[in-house]
Amino acid sequence: KSIFLLIRINICLTGNLKFCLLILNQSFDKGHFHCLWSKAALRACADGGANCLYHITEGSQDSFLPDYISGDFDSIQPEVKEYYKVKGCELIETMDQDLTDFTKCLQILQKKIEKKGLQIDVIVALGGLGGRFDQTMASVETLFLARNITPFPVIVIQECSLIYLLQPGKHKLCVDTGLEGAWCGLIPIGNSCESVTTTGLKWNLTNQVLKFGTLISTSNTYDNSKIVTVETDKPLLWTMAIK
Repeated sequence: KSIFLLIRINICLTGNLKFCLLILNQSFDKGHFHCLWSKAALRACADGGANCLYHITEGSQDSFLPDYISGDFDSIQPEVKEYYKVKGCELIETMDQDLTDFTKCLQILQKKIEKKGLQIDVIVALGGLGGRFDQTMASVETLFLARNITPFPVIVIQECSLIYLLQPGKHKLCVDTGLEGAWCGLIPIGNSCESVTTTGLKWNLTNQVLKFGTLISTSNTYDNSKIVTVETDKPLLWTMAIK
């Protein structure tokens, strides 16, 4: 298995990566937003994510209309909801309180990808890693659920951080774009990992156990090989700095 973390250079510079964009209800970097929006095959907002879209595009909202907005609509501002309704954006109400708006929006996104026959490589969620800690953990939970929702990788980015859930197996992470920040980490959320082996990091692991109360890998960084490999027996959260 491999996931190539060339997202930003491919999206922003070469445009080779095909992706869908899902906007969450947290403030995000305007630079990331414009790079992602301009090349996304399909664009969606999860409930209050529409507020963020509306305000970050102030003065030019007509040029940034999402394909749909979904959620229980307890977060979207009434004037924002009315604006996008008048503009013809699809509003999909999802009242299930056992799932987050992120998870429900992802379910709808996958159905639309199938219906439209889109050929994509990855789903990028913008936001979801700042503000309230419980909502950050809810974003991580969605990554665990995503395996049963969509066959595509789901990556969450906000400001200087990126997270991606590595499934059991061996992964090759290309970190040679020059757009990576200094730090990275491997976090065993949801379960302990009994055997993790890495290459390409300053502090590598060799068949080591990662679990809370024993060892987690934070504030790690890269050697000069430009490629990180990770082999894990259980799902393992990869996080890294992005510029």
